[in-house]
Amino acid sequence: MPVEQTRDPLRAAHLLRSGRLVAFPTETVYGLGVDATNGEAVARLFKLKRRPGNNPLIVHLADLEQLHLAARDIPPLAIQLLSALAPGPLTVVVPKSDSIVPSVTAGLSTVGVRIPDHDLARQMLRATGLPIAAPSANRSGRPSATTFKSVLEDFGDELDAILIGDPSRIGLESTVVDCLSNPARVLRPGGVTLEQLRSVNVNVVMAGVSHQPGDNSPGRLHPHYQPRAKVILVETPADIDGSTDAAYLGLNGPPHGQTFGWEMIYPSVQQYAQAFYEALREVDRRGLTTVYCQQVPAGDSNAALADRLRRAAGD
Repeated sequence: MPVEQTRDPLRAAHLLRSGRLVAFPTETVYGLGVDATNGEAVARLFKLKRRPGNNPLIVHLADLEQLHLAARDIPPLAIQLLSALAPGPLTVVVPKSDSIVPSVTAGLSTVGVRIPDHDLARQMLRATGLPIAAPSANRSGRPSATTFKSVLEDFGDELDAILIGDPSRIGLESTVVDCLSNPARVLRPGGVTLEQLRSVNVNVVMAGVSHQPGDNSPGRLHPHYQPRAKVILVETPADIDGSTDAAYLGLNGPPHGQTFGWEMIYPSVQQYAQAFYEALREVDRRGLTTVYCQQVPAGDSNAALADRLRRAAGD
């Protein structure tokens, strides 16, 4: 059957309560949602997304009042962070509720929960009255989707429905913070910076890259965000030679005389980040074989994009 396309969050909520798979917009990227208490629906999500079973899912809630739907014995630190920074691009890792099916958390006793800063998503989540497990709405390993058209590009009519909204305004996934460690650890950089976390008077550090089973954060054990084209990171566009078979993305334009099959120059790191995944997808649509991506200056505010650039390049 054709995928149902709707702009009505109440309709999307009804479908989720019925065990359906519904893609929906958030401020970070589009999510692919299912009822986190429905094992059959969760299994279908993993199969559709081609997601490894040891990669846990983030559970989305409408507000702080819904925390009990997904978590128990919630650390005060998690409440402190969510009270200050949610709704927003922040995921906290806390002990999971028994109602969350084990496959959502890859068998772990913890769950990542977040409250998205998106009116349509929160209306839908509030109307479901359920914890909604939602990874990014893309095939596993591919660049995340920041528009509903990119969601349809990956899944087509295999989805049950999509709640249509505007393109994601942040364009990169949420920051994930392990609230069970001391100090708290940032497991994945995202839309909330280390400086913002510390402004809430919490002791928090950046975790190292993990390749260990049992890690309690999504997106740390497997290849992510990779287009079909080969991604090559460069410091400056002067480091490369132009090619009509290649694309270039960056903050600085290539030297005069260099020609690329497609290029995008961004006036700020924020705009580079917001457009990054869609640009990788556009490179593939154009059939280009290589994309040169300029790295961003070091710094806390650029950590999320720097992380996604490395991952897209397979580092």
